[in-house]
Amino acid sequence: MKSFQLNWVIDAYDSGKLVVNFLKEKQLSKRALTDIKFHGGDIRINDEHVTVRYKLKEHDLLTVIFPEEDRGASLEGDPYVPYSIVYEDDHCLVINKPANVPSIPSRDHPSGTLANGLIYYYEQKNIPSTIHIVNRLDKDTSGLMLVAKHRFAHSLFSTQQKKKQIHRSYEAIVHGAVRLSEGTISKRIGRKSDSIIERVVTEDGQEAITHYNVLSTSKELSHIKLVLDTGRTHQIRVHMASIGHPLCGDSLYGGRMDHIQRQALHSSELTFFHPILLKELSFSLPLPNDMKSML
Repeated sequence: MKSFQLNWVIDAYDSGKLVVNFLKEKQLSKRALTDIKFHGGDIRINDEHVTVRYKLKEHDLLTVIFPEEDRGASLEGDPYVPYSIVYEDDHCLVINKPANVPSIPSRDHPSGTLANGLIYYYEQKNIPSTIHIVNRLDKDTSGLMLVAKHRFAHSLFSTQQKKKQIHRSYEAIVHGAVRLSEGTISKRIGRKSDSIIERVVTEDGQEAITHYNVLSTSKELSHIKLVLDTGRTHQIRVHMASIGHPLCGDSLYGGRMDHIQRQALHSSELTFFHPILLKELSFSLPLPNDMKSML
């Protein structure tokens, strides 16, 4: 397998800098440099090995070769996991995840997850990496997911995520006619005391903020768009239930199963600045058929 690598042609501005300082400016962490040094990576100038104390010259070709990543013996490839690739480059994937597919293995779902499907894809394409999911979706939530292809990209995306620079929006179908055409729900969310899964609105929980717009409504159902300021577990599901409009199909939080057999929630839009290609990318997906038929 060919390891991931990054290349820079040094210009006059960066001439004279030490490699270690140049790479620090490119957001390579001290840990990443240690991994490169001790776990099979390399740093090269004009295809010759150098140390991080090398002083850069104008027109040098600096190449950083990242070590192969350990996938773990328990993560096996599965060719039968359904998903589709919306976008791909050397550093990331944007995935359309269908409902009823868990993102990663767990005690309840040790196999058949998106991670298992992607590992199989990596094996077929000789991609020397493990799975780095940037925005995880619940098993029954469909739509767009961002996956980094190597540790360095994952680190950059994680930093963006902490700074709220990765923008996502969702569409949901909820019970009842939502009275206001738009609104913000700011209620703290924490784990329910007698459950490892269920979350509740609680004063001692973590801050959670959800903005919503009503796209269409009837006496029985409302189609809404949601944007999150925070990313708490089950945030949309808990917040909508807390204002009396649980998601259709979400039996855990009071939704009925008569219209749909899973929570009617879809990750419909994703926008981010690609930290390596240095350009903004934006993606959107229509509602899947099971939600579309409800409208």
